[in-house]
Amino acid sequence: MKNRKKAINKKIKYNKLDRILEIPKEVCIDMPKITITGFDEMIIENFKGILEYEEFFIKIKTQIGTININGYNLNLENITDDDIKVSGKIECLDIERTIDEGECYAN
Repeated sequence: MKNRKKAINKKIKYNKLDRILEIPKEVCIDMPKITITGFDEMIIENFKGILEYEEFFIKIKTQIGTININGYNLNLENITDDDIKVSGKIECLDIERTIDEGECYAN
């Protein structure tokens, strides 16, 4: 019980410090950030891996779930350790959450 209380207090202090320093949530806890430009380009920050890649379908793993992208002529560009750029004709974006957002704070 005592260890659990310490972990909760540490979590609360961490969140207060983040707010004071105005650090974005996606930076602190590896929360994915998706930036979409029109229907032709998308940048996903803080991704964990590529699960599937086809010309018409891309499946990307993140800390909180899976991002499914449907379209045609889809390409993966500018892949770094943390960011990935998807280009092509994006028709549909689907996000499958595997854990609650609140659970990410416990990591």
